[in-house]
Amino acid sequence: MADTFTGLLDRFLFATKGFEHHLRAVPPDGWSAPTPCTEWDVRQLANHMTRGNLNYIGLVRDATREEFLAQRDADALGDDPVTAFTTSVAACAAAFAESGALDRVVDYPLGKLSGRQALALRTADSVVHTWDLARALGADDTLDADLVAWVDDGYDDIFAGLAVDRFFADPPAGAPTTARQDRLLTRFGREPR
Repeated sequence: MADTFTGLLDRFLFATKGFEHHLRAVPPDGWSAPTPCTEWDVRQLANHMTRGNLNYIGLVRDATREEFLAQRDADALGDDPVTAFTTSVAACAAAFAESGALDRVVDYPLGKLSGRQALALRTADSVVHTWDLARALGADDTLDADLVAWVDDGYDDIFAGLAVDRFFADPPAGAPTTARQDRLLTRFGREPR
């Protein structure tokens, strides 16, 4: 478990760079493109990531699960989605870097957990949604191999005590390929093929 949570803040920042890279490449007419998350287009996915960062700041600063859920779909992008996202990343990292933040118990919607586990969840979400955004844009959807390995190896620690069936769609039918990224995406209800 210790390895899963070692260097977590740096890992979060690194994971968000992949999402930011693809976000900067969204063409003017690409914001309404569908994503593998069938309930979201590109703009809604970007908002989910940006709003998520802001909501996690709230959690680590004693917001309740009700407050988290009430703000979940509120627009956080305004007229400049890239700046909104990058600003939310910096603010989220700063909040989790505050003294005691990683050890604080937060009122996550699916149960109480440590700030450390909450940031691990946020990081894993960033990794998987980077693939979603790349796929929506028709871009190279190869994820960083170290991040894939971290989520895959640390999965049980990251999602400990949480009902993961409420997070993800069911895995697609059929055996995943031998590629680690594909196996991980399948675990998150994605169809990588």
